Amino acid sequence: MKTESRIYIGSDHAGFYLKGIICELLKSQGYTVVDAGPLSYDPNDDYPDYAKRVCTEIIGTDNKGILICGSGQGMDRVANKFPGIYASVCWNTESARIAKEHGDVNVLCLAGRMINQDEAKSIVKTWIECRFSEEERHVRRIRKIKEVEEEQTTA
Repeated sequence: MKTESRIYIGSDHAGFYLKGIICELLKSQGYTVVDAGPLSYDPNDDYPDYAKRVCTEIIGTDNKGILICGSGQGMDRVANKFPGIYASVCWNTESARIAKEHGDVNVLCLAGRMINQDEAKSIVKTWIECRFSEEERHVRRIRKIKEVEEEQTTA
């Protein structure tokens, strides 16, 4: 069992079925997965509610998050409102690799209506297995992002 951190996963109605598939994939690989909901399909589920649940659980921890809505963009927009959350919509394995290696992204957002199950599984595996490169240029850029974030929260 991989115990270094937990992976919190949430969706709206458009990502509900893919969320279940991704939860099972991660559990089968030994990750500790927390399903932040919804726990049943409801077409009235709204992405901001589940993005908030996931992000509040991972702020200030080594935990990671996966958020799934129709396009991934709604979840991404909400997640990036939280200080310390660095979310990215990833459409393929290369974007997932770069998000983690270059951006140290701690929340992966997926488009439940625009990628198939196999693509989603590959994206998640890539994102989970990649590590931040810690190259000076990426560290410098992330530091600048954090500075902007601090300026905005104290303004």
